[in-house]
Amino acid sequence: MTASNPPRDEPPVHLDSTAQLMNSISSQVAGRLRLVSTGARRRPAPPALVLVGHGSRDPRALETVRALMDRVRALRPGLAVHLGHIELNEPLLPDTLAALGGTPAVLVPLLLSRGYHVKRDIPEMAAVAPAPARVAAPLGPHPLLVETLHDRLVEAGWPADPDGRTRRASAVVLAAAGSRDPDSATDTRRTARLLAGRLGVPVIPAYASAATPTVDTAVRALAARGRHRVAVASYFTAPGRFATQCADRAPWLASAPLGDHPSMAHLILDRYDQARTPAAAQPASA
Repeated sequence: MTASNPPRDEPPVHLDSTAQLMNSISSQVAGRLRLVSTGARRRPAPPALVLVGHGSRDPRALETVRALMDRVRALRPGLAVHLGHIELNEPLLPDTLAALGGTPAVLVPLLLSRGYHVKRDIPEMAAVAPAPARVAAPLGPHPLLVETLHDRLVEAGWPADPDGRTRRASAVVLAAAGSRDPDSATDTRRTARLLAGRLGVPVIPAYASAATPTVDTAVRALAARGRHRVAVASYFTAPGRFATQCADRAPWLASAPLGDHPSMAHLILDRYDQARTPAAAQPASA
């Protein structure tokens, strides 16, 4: 009978050493996860974006601003976007800021130039907010506004590619709300110059109130220069009384307000991003 082979020597299994190794690996992984988790917790959320509308009794104005707000949200889904008005519509800006509690915010005025609201009203409301609130520059002047104005004119019937004869007979009145602040007129004139360069025709700024010339006066001045095809470009964020009055004075065609044009949403986010750094927080022209 053959004797069975003796068992071969097997290397000893050091259970204690293996357990220690696994514990060490687990500790290292847990430590790294804690670092990642801590870093994520410490990374501050971006300040809320608060669109600041003027307010209007025309219900189309609020509808337009809400549509514009939806465009902004779609462009930056992770950003908290709110709305507050200076007057006439709810929510009013102080109520919006109060509802944000301790959340910092950047206020982006839906206004097209410097003036009393941008220089005084909005900063004063921001100063008493529960949390830090920076005020961005107004939307104008800016090349994205010019692109919006151009598109609105084309939608209203302005030729997309006019020939020389058409250009020599055409002109535009840039109809704005108006302000007694000279900086407001400076900003509007700059937009008019930018639009004139985009269209290749004269563009004269005119105002619905508080400044001159009026739309009628601007139209007559252009007619005296041989410009008989005069369009009114509506330099208003949303429909309202002033926008309607100016459009009614158009001898040829009038464009719609800037509204929820895609370029407007991009411009709002540009102003928001600029204002997140202290050096850019003061209202100023782009």
